[in-house]
Amino acid sequence: MAERETPYSIGEGPATRVSLSLPEGTAEAIRQRVGKREFSAFITEAVERELRGRILDEYLADYEHRQGPISEQEQERARRVFDEVFAEEGQWPAAS
Repeated sequence: MAERETPYSIGEGPATRVSLSLPEGTAEAIRQRVGKREFSAFITEAVERELRGRILDEYLADYEHRQGPISEQEQERARRVFDEVFAEEGQWPAAS
């Protein structure tokens, strides 16, 4: 029987250890600002922000491909709506 992979959305699921290499200056700047105990949480939040931005960029690119150019004003509105719907409610889209 094949093992079923549980699809977690961004920010969900059990914590998993990963190896991460950072320049020492960057790591030290993080430690100085958040402390040693909050280091992982800081990295997690930064990565999730980056993923959210990339997902939004992918969505906007797809929309423009289907519908045509989006004005800067419409892009800003899309970002606000995206933040309200996904970030505040914790309902992140699944990573693709």
